[in-house]
Amino acid sequence: MSEEGNILSLEVEIVNTLKNVYDPEIPVNIYDLGLIYDIETDDQNRVKITMTLTAPNCPVADILPNEIKERVADIPGVSSVDINLVFDPPWDQSMMSEEALLELGML
Repeated sequence: MSEEGNILSLEVEIVNTLKNVYDPEIPVNIYDLGLIYDIETDDQNRVKITMTLTAPNCPVADILPNEIKERVADIPGVSSVDINLVFDPPWDQSMMSEEALLELGML
């Protein structure tokens, strides 16, 4: 597989992993909830995830980024994980996927 194919495959694996991490207050995974703004990987399988929380004072502000870091670090081949927690742009419901909106009865 080409280097680009390897990076793409790793990014798919990361997304699948993130779809198994749930916000404890909302029964939707963090990816479909729209909390993941960006996923970057490089040719050395270093991963940088830019994410937010539903609110800056979210009760899981200390727990959720660490859980994400641990879960992504457990993916075979990942050499390091850096979580960049941002609040700009602020999260709102328009960032949720259609699947998340359906799950929450908002469609």
